[in-house]
Amino acid sequence: MAIILGIDPGSRITGYGLINSVGNRLEYIHCGCVKTSSASLPERLKIIFSEICQVIEEYSPQQAAVEDVFMGKNAASALKLGQARGSAMVACLSHDLPVAEYSARKVKQAVVGSGGADKLQVQHMVKALLAISDNIAEDAADALAVAICHANTEASLIRKAGAKSFSRKRFR
Repeated sequence: MAIILGIDPGSRITGYGLINSVGNRLEYIHCGCVKTSSASLPERLKIIFSEICQVIEEYSPQQAAVEDVFMGKNAASALKLGQARGSAMVACLSHDLPVAEYSARKVKQAVVGSGGADKLQVQHMVKALLAISDNIAEDAADALAVAICHANTEASLIRKAGAKSFSRKRFR
């Protein structure tokens, strides 16, 4: 049993989601978004840090997973996203949480089965996998997807480590 905090970083909206991974079963705990105002970037980073710290203190997760920065055409946006991501990661690390990192493509692959899935497909599958009937924000759904990806990756690594033998043919 492990409570996992997933984080979808953004300089304006940072999504977070918490799941409980029990064996191969996933249970929804909570999700939400840290919305920063039109404050300066340093102020937004402080808000992300403090609100992620509050979530950690309230729910006491044992692990955290954060989505990697996607490098688009706008380098300035990527830098701001990286700083928001760093702020969220430092919040986790300041509470001694181990932090895993996953690319957006890997997260989508783990949740939808396709690395090129769109946000609506991710949101739909997250709700289905976690039996959520209420509407959830896209950024919160993305954060839950990061947590699901981490839970699946951890479970897969545990299964492989516990395997009595394996064939190299599977990995070619």
